[in-house]
Amino acid sequence: MELSTMQKLDDWMTAHCYPDSYAIGKRIIHEGYGLYRDGNQFVWFYTERGARDNLHYFQTESDAVAYVFAAITSDKTGNRHLIGLVTTTQEQVLLTELDARGVRYWKDEIPFGSLHDKRSRIFVFGCDIRRVPDLLEKYGIWQQGN
Repeated sequence: MELSTMQKLDDWMTAHCYPDSYAIGKRIIHEGYGLYRDGNQFVWFYTERGARDNLHYFQTESDAVAYVFAAITSDKTGNRHLIGLVTTTQEQVLLTELDARGVRYWKDEIPFGSLHDKRSRIFVFGCDIRRVPDLLEKYGIWQQGN
């Protein structure tokens, strides 16, 4: 894949359904990695808790974009979309529905209200997010019924 500009990289991310997990082009993030132009150079950075660390400097946009594209495509979590934070009972129903639709997913389990109250986070990959709007609405993290 030959991308030479930040705009082309942003367009590629949009076409491949990458969430706004990287600050590229017009994408804004509160924490994470990004690329910006600073005068005649390009800067790959990481930001967390309001502090930004510049990690790499590039003299050309094409070199910067090639580096960032490799970083983004090698990030195993970069194209995941959280579709549900669910109880054990809800998890089985949701996973059964994803399996029936042939949608790949990844899940983990985290403490919710306490160590004994756990929830599963269910993620789908890339553009499969377009195939599950009904499930996102039903199980999405903004749903208070979880």
